[in-house]
Amino acid sequence: MTCLATFKTTSMALLFERACRKAGVNARIAPVPRKLSASCGLACDFPCESRAEVEAVAREHKIEVAGFHEIEG
Repeated sequence: MTCLATFKTTSMALLFERACRKAGVNARIAPVPRKLSASCGLACDFPCESRAEVEAVAREHKIEVAGFHEIEG
């Protein structure tokens, strides 16, 4: 299972990745899967077991996350 955070802007995705890495979470930029959105965009994947931590990082840094998703496969 893969966990993704999606964003409305590229800058929020990049800020999220940087903040997560500084917090010790292995996060990386990825394309948004077609099953989530037909539009072109960036997401950030992270270990599902770190979800509570990445949500806290997003709140702390005032990062606007469009949604958190768990993707099979």
